[in-house]
Amino acid sequence: MEATDTSTVSYGIEPGLRFASLLDGHGGCKRQLTMEEVCAWKPGEGVIWLHLERDHPATADWIAHKSGLDPFVIEALLEEESRPRVEPVGDGLLIILRSVCATSPDGVTQKPADIDLVPLHLWIDTDRIISLRDSGHYITALRDIRLSLEKKKGPQRSGDLLALIGDKLVRDLEPVLDAMDEEVDELDELIFHGEAGEVRGRLKLLRRRAVQLRRYLAPQRDALNRIEHDDAPWLAERDKLRMREVIDKLMRYIEYLDAIRDRTSILHDDLSTVISERIARNSNRLAALAALLLPPSVVAGLFGMNVGGIPGVNDTWAFIVIVAFVTITSIATLWVLKRINWL
Repeated sequence: MEATDTSTVSYGIEPGLRFASLLDGHGGCKRQLTMEEVCAWKPGEGVIWLHLERDHPATADWIAHKSGLDPFVIEALLEEESRPRVEPVGDGLLIILRSVCATSPDGVTQKPADIDLVPLHLWIDTDRIISLRDSGHYITALRDIRLSLEKKKGPQRSGDLLALIGDKLVRDLEPVLDAMDEEVDELDELIFHGEAGEVRGRLKLLRRRAVQLRRYLAPQRDALNRIEHDDAPWLAERDKLRMREVIDKLMRYIEYLDAIRDRTSILHDDLSTVISERIARNSNRLAALAALLLPPSVVAGLFGMNVGGIPGVNDTWAFIVIVAFVTITSIATLWVLKRINWL
């Protein structure tokens, strides 16, 4: 169920039906309808808003046999995989959008990595709005519009409702993009001080999310732009002006998303540079260590040969001389390495 104020609204009273509201034309709703009342509804009784679960068998049965919609519209509304688009059919519009749900059913804000793009399928004409979303997904925008209707401050017409849905869907993008931008800032600091593996993993997830959002927001912008220029009789000039503001805001968010994607690419390059520098520095240290151990190794190898003629075999002071020679040679090697900036 969608996050709601349970003291004022209810959901899921019947199988497949989230709610059915009959608008009063003054910002509120006359009453909530059952499916039986929905089937008996006539256009002259007022604008009806029907919200259903797309993947419920009861919804599929009602849409296919009792909605009276065009077969093309029925197929599109029940389609599982969909991209944002708008198709005019008669005096109505078939609209498919994607919503970012930033709130879980208990009202707790989720992390960006947990936020899904929820498909929202719409059919809108002069007297009827049918919206569908999958069960188990939550669209905060529709919840807020429903609450505004309960408070007598909601949409009055179908065009008004469409403009408000577009505005609310775009509004929910802002906290998601802000959270992504803050994570980019955090990763920018961690690159030089954090664990490379952790930073690489978080960058990968962030870039994937940016690409995923961009993939759907660009066609969504085009879809909303087509709504603005449609000549449906129920779309007032005021509705088109509001939709134009929504499109402008969405374009800014897409540019914002492109900036985030570019920043993650730059951070990825910086991370690769930092890792390369660390590898080079460690390689230099290993090479310096090998150089320091080379003189003692050569001396030990020479005096460890099992052949005749090894000097100092019968002299008690030979070991002290060899240790002193190795020490002086090691110090000289260390000095040379520092002079050439290997240490």
